[in-house]
Amino acid sequence: MTRKAEIGERLGEVEAQIAQACRAAGRGRDQVTLVAITKTYPADDVRILAELGVRDVGENRDQEAAEKARACADLALTWHFVGQLQTNKVRSVVGYADVIHSVDRARLVTAISKEAVRAGREVSCLVQVALDDDPERGGARLADVPGLADEIAGADGLRLGGVMAVAPLGEEPGRAFGRLAEVAGLVRGRYPEATMVSAGMSGDLSEAIAHGATHVRIGTALLGRRKPFVR
Repeated sequence: MTRKAEIGERLGEVEAQIAQACRAAGRGRDQVTLVAITKTYPADDVRILAELGVRDVGENRDQEAAEKARACADLALTWHFVGQLQTNKVRSVVGYADVIHSVDRARLVTAISKEAVRAGREVSCLVQVALDDDPERGGARLADVPGLADEIAGADGLRLGGVMAVAPLGEEPGRAFGRLAEVAGLVRGRYPEATMVSAGMSGDLSEAIAHGATHVRIGTALLGRRKPFVR
């Protein structure tokens, strides 16, 4: 089986799962965007995904993402940065990312705004919400989300897209995504255009869609089990 055939088969399975989850939730398939997470996989796989109709691509490491974005600059893709972002990487990330999912502190908002203005770009930013107490996974505390949303909405060069979260380890995903849905509703109440809810990965996309996810971040189910990353 060629790599394109393999990815095409996997994409068909993921699409079927998303469609089934949308039907179960009483939602249209067009209400959910598939973001293909291509970390550790080559730019050739990104090109295959694009040939198969995927237009949204996500990465979580700047060095790898920047290289792929340059290699695929001729493709009409929307690039999503989904990993924890350090301020010293902001200039590079703003150079290619259309959406940054992991904004979890005011200092980061300031840095992204500065670089977006410098580059003459508008970058959509999502507030990453911490659904657990694990600092290693990033995210703003629930109480801090409204203030951070205000910071993004008022910053030059930025657009408040909505919210993002990762389901906590060891918790039933539906319960966690239910909490995210409540937060998303509060943010939309203040900023009606902030409609994005980035939630759900290969193992819990159905639960995320049931609780209002508009963007699901799928890697393993599309491209296979990743090799461990060695620094």
